[in-house]
Amino acid sequence: MSIRNLDALFSPTSIAVFGASNRPGSVGATVWRNLSADYTGKLYPVNPKHANLDGVKTYARVGTLPIAPELAVICTPPATVAPMIAQLGARGTRAAIVITAGLDKAQKQAMLDAARPHMLRILGPNCIGMLAPHLGLNASFSHIGAIPGELAFVSQSGALVTAMLDWAGSRGIGFSHFVSLGEHADVDFGDMLDFLGSDPKTRAILLYIESVEESPKFMSAARAAARNKPVIVVKAGRSAAGQAAAASHTGALAGSDAVFDAAIARAGMLRVNSLQDLFLAAETLSRFRDGPSGGLIVLTNGGGAGVMAADAAASEGVPLTPLSPEVLAKLNAVLPPNWSHSNPVDIIGDAPGDRYVNALEALKGEADSAVLFIQAPTAIVPSTEIANALLSSVTQQPRRVLGSWLGEGAVKEARQIFRNAGVPDYDTPEEAVRAFAMLRTYRQHQIELLQTPPARSAKRPVDMPRIRAIVDAVIGSGRELLTEPEAKDLLDAAGLPVVATRVVKAAPGEAIVAAKELGYPVALKILSHAISHKSDVGGVRLNIANEAELKEACAAMLERVRELRPDADVQGFTVQRMIKLKHAHELIIGASVDPVFGPIILFGQGGTAVEVLADRALALPPLNTPLALAQIERTRIAKLLHGYRDEPAADIDGIAQVLVCVSQLLADVPEIAELDINPLLANHEGAVALDARVRVSAQCPAGAKHFAIQPYPQALVETWPMKGKPVTLRPIRPEDEPQHRTFLEALDPEDIRLRIFYSRRSIEHSELARLTQIDYAREMAFIATRHIEGDGEETLGAVRATIDPDNIDAEFGVIVRSDTKGSGLGTKLMEKLIAYLRERGTQRIVGTVLRENKGMLELARRLGFQEGANPSDPDDHTIRFVSLALQHQT
Repeated sequence: MSIRNLDALFSPTSIAVFGASNRPGSVGATVWRNLSADYTGKLYPVNPKHANLDGVKTYARVGTLPIAPELAVICTPPATVAPMIAQLGARGTRAAIVITAGLDKAQKQAMLDAARPHMLRILGPNCIGMLAPHLGLNASFSHIGAIPGELAFVSQSGALVTAMLDWAGSRGIGFSHFVSLGEHADVDFGDMLDFLGSDPKTRAILLYIESVEESPKFMSAARAAARNKPVIVVKAGRSAAGQAAAASHTGALAGSDAVFDAAIARAGMLRVNSLQDLFLAAETLSRFRDGPSGGLIVLTNGGGAGVMAADAAASEGVPLTPLSPEVLAKLNAVLPPNWSHSNPVDIIGDAPGDRYVNALEALKGEADSAVLFIQAPTAIVPSTEIANALLSSVTQQPRRVLGSWLGEGAVKEARQIFRNAGVPDYDTPEEAVRAFAMLRTYRQHQIELLQTPPARSAKRPVDMPRIRAIVDAVIGSGRELLTEPEAKDLLDAAGLPVVATRVVKAAPGEAIVAAKELGYPVALKILSHAISHKSDVGGVRLNIANEAELKEACAAMLERVRELRPDADVQGFTVQRMIKLKHAHELIIGASVDPVFGPIILFGQGGTAVEVLADRALALPPLNTPLALAQIERTRIAKLLHGYRDEPAADIDGIAQVLVCVSQLLADVPEIAELDINPLLANHEGAVALDARVRVSAQCPAGAKHFAIQPYPQALVETWPMKGKPVTLRPIRPEDEPQHRTFLEALDPEDIRLRIFYSRRSIEHSELARLTQIDYAREMAFIATRHIEGDGEETLGAVRATIDPDNIDAEFGVIVRSDTKGSGLGTKLMEKLIAYLRERGTQRIVGTVLRENKGMLELARRLGFQEGANPSDPDDHTIRFVSLALQHQT
């Protein structure tokens, strides 16, 4: 999460190249040639074997350099790297690119140890380097440069870097930054996302990922960056094999590519399958990110092109918007009688520019739909004339039009007119539809990004003492797998609906008694600590209708199990009444722990053929109802659950609640390693778990602290009496945006100037999103709210702290509504923030205050803050710097 000193890496005013050379074909020679070509900062070659290079004085070692370079590029042997980093750090250098390959584990660690005391950042080792084309900076050994542009590309693959530069250059694609991470010993994807997410020169971030190591850091940075600009990912390795030793169906997915997909979705990013799609998505999202995505309307002068677009839409799952009667009437008024009268809207091949303009105007009635404009050149009306006629319409905000000019030479100028105007443009209708499908997926991921559920959001009560007793007893006995009755008891205590089950000895007598109590028909299952998948060994018999069948089933089952699993210790049977639900669906809900992203949750079509059907969707906890519903919708069986013909819709909200309960269970019980509910039987009346499999581990791999996404910190919510009336003090949430806007707009302009140093009262959505959609791992904002008439609430005050990546300093800001002054609310908010920061181990809380803001300075003094001059500009007497040490020094 650290961007400390990355400005020295990506915007250096001086660079030293260690190992610079004029030896043809060497890495040092290539790097020196690339840097000396266009870089305008100070450049120092370092090599004891040369007096000068290309007429530039060459230095023998770090100590002989006239200054401490901001950036060092190291191309020397592995054994020299760590000592060189130590010398550079002591001299004052704050960033290095280690192009050197072949560092062993000890050498790599020595390099990091040498850099740490000086906070010197390292890109690499074993990397191509990096390019910042807007600075003319090519600190790499790529033989190809980069065109300046607004896309940032970060890659784990060095070979891919040069291939991408070649490919992009031939297509005129430019970059703000082009970075090879190499072995990413220090600077990694999380750091790059943090840096590029706030970089004004970058409008979209492109990533080529082979692996992710620190998932909480990666997810935190990705979610922050994805709120600011599109982040698009290509990941290698889609076909990872499942873990054969897993005890559950869900466990077999741990470490799979499907888990990475779930993480990308939850982080608000977009994953694509190829490098071509990477740029296609970047073009679309950076130009059309806020355009409509409900459906697509095809506007064309050629019927064939419209059919091609319609076929592509069907293939990509993109809905073509049915035209409303009002829109049809408007189109009839401006189009010739023989137009298509449907979507695709074919306005006939001889269409002049004004016919396009009028049709586009009429289509505004379908406000939630984008318009794909397709034009095939004709001899009647030049394409350039049509492009100019449409220019004012296609550039209106919000953007609604995607363009596809068919052909090359005849439409080249028209295509350029659209591109210069910022209209996304595609070579073919199929490409345009594929891009629109990506936009729709991206939109769904952005919706999920806004969700920050608490760890505990299930509606059903949870019996934690009962759950703890079950888990502790199993682990205490030296087992990991719960028996079916134990698993069902656990789920029942967690608030999940389960079918009643009786445990009996491995003899017919007790089974018959249990069956009479439950009522026939019943199901009989083997009970053994050693058998996880009972059906694999003939350990399940369903629909037993009477006592005779039950006796026969008991004997046959014991014989079959002894034959197939002679090593298994059989404790007995379980007997349960057969559940016959009309219109029921067999589902599976599961959980396991991924080695990279931690706990994951599965939903899909269940039953014995679950692996064969492979209809499933994964999600990262914590889940709330909207996220659970979104997970359900990503499966094929979701269409059946919504009902069809005479089949009623299933209780989808009830199914979602089961998913939320499982999410809560993973947060509350860190010992859970794997869980399967299969089948979960669901119909229009509800859902019930017929079978369950749970594995626990004393290693505690689950629990909220192992979630890749930190849950909403519900434990920090408290009620405080303000002037005798209750006020809620709680962390801010994404859904607070509307009331936060109201709060800010109601503030006294002078208070805003004193607290925030600016006077405008209006605030953009992007800024509000930044204030409300926070990552609790890296910042905290507490708000004070009060209930108003109805079910709403209003915000009375807010306090915020942005914590540096090393948890040393937290910079605060606090503001309360004018009508609450004198109530002690500002003091209470500050005390809550200070207590929170002290608990998380932050060393110091700091702030800058206008000297004229007497109230804030007095509050700071009362709370024990020290006051002094502005450390970044001691001569600025308008600003006071306040700080409070939070940890006792020993």
